[in-house]
Amino acid sequence: MNKSTLKTVAALSLAAVLGTLSASAQDGSVSSAKVFSGAKQFRTWSFGVNGGVMTPVVFIGGTNDFNTWDGNFGYGAYLKKQISHAFAIKLDYTGGKVSGGFTPGDNGLSGGANFDTNIDYALALKGEIDLTNLFMKKDPKVALFADFGYGLTGYKPDANSRTEQFIPVGGGIKFKLSQGTNLELGYSMNFLDADNLDARWLNGTSKDKWSYGYAGLSFAFGKGKENLDWVNPNALMYDELKDNELRNEVAALKSRVAATEGDVANLKKDSDGDGVSDVFDKEPNTPAGNVVDGAGRTIVFPKETVSAMPVDKNTIQFDFNSDVLRPESQAAIEALAADLKASGAKVSIEGHASAEGTEAYNMNLSKRRANSAKKALIKAGVSKSNLTTVGYGESRPVASNDTEEGRQKNRRVEFKMQ
Repeated sequence: MNKSTLKTVAALSLAAVLGTLSASAQDGSVSSAKVFSGAKQFRTWSFGVNGGVMTPVVFIGGTNDFNTWDGNFGYGAYLKKQISHAFAIKLDYTGGKVSGGFTPGDNGLSGGANFDTNIDYALALKGEIDLTNLFMKKDPKVALFADFGYGLTGYKPDANSRTEQFIPVGGGIKFKLSQGTNLELGYSMNFLDADNLDARWLNGTSKDKWSYGYAGLSFAFGKGKENLDWVNPNALMYDELKDNELRNEVAALKSRVAATEGDVANLKKDSDGDGVSDVFDKEPNTPAGNVVDGAGRTIVFPKETVSAMPVDKNTIQFDFNSDVLRPESQAAIEALAADLKASGAKVSIEGHASAEGTEAYNMNLSKRRANSAKKALIKAGVSKSNLTTVGYGESRPVASNDTEEGRQKNRRVEFKMQ
């Protein structure tokens, strides 16, 4: 590398550092971004400028049509769109010069054959991956990146101008100087789809390449927002958990939940155990065992209804929504049991219900009533094998279900000799 190139690169680097310090001092914005509020809360567009050294070789080696080369000044700029915290696309421009030569007698040349090719432009569309953010580091200040893409370049190795395709592959390191300013150090290898950059076609199958090592600055468009390429979801979530306002909101939400749970507990509370919660109970001290309506009030049955109910050994009655035998039914059970034990006859125990509630519920209730009567007969000494049960639900009323008196008559078990 010649002295003039060194001086140019050194001057560019010094200017970059001074510009960076100035930008850092002016940009003191603080991030207020939230994890699930989208990319609009960040700066996503940026541009960069850089300068450095351009050579006709790459560090991974390869075949060349020359054996000496120089480092020359190169320059570049780009426009970048950050798609996510870890990936961006950018339109990249570089220009500069590559040069080299041949020692006398090498490559079949007589010596002194040199090349000095200006790269007028190398325009490429690249994808950039932030390698540091992929590891979800909480609050990065330094990041590694890699980029790759496809481009077109124009240069003039001889009397004729050339336009060729090339593949750029590179990477580097960037430093966060402020919310919107980065210092970047990078290296790019550019693989040309041609063998004429050095004005020679000596190897036939080999293709030329050049590299560009650079230092530069990037600036994000906009103010007051954090640049997306330094954002990490981990860090945002951590910051939100430290946020006093958010913590106050969580505490308030817990209080509301506790109050709601208390209201639900009050809705479920039933102090007198009648099946109606205290909130809706119009009779909060109902005596145990009383039959109540939907408002928790005791249902009073007319005395004449009860007295009119037939009590014999062929039919027994039940209370509303109950499968428990009444005390007065015991006489009918004992009388029937005595007859069955004496005769050895078999009996079908048929359960019935009034029409309150659903048909399915009343069917189940009638079966339970029949089973209660069966258990009472077995307890009285009747053989289990002589007893069968069946439930008819509300399908076989003996009285109208439009009156309480009629419904009471339908709440029954009938014994049918077989």
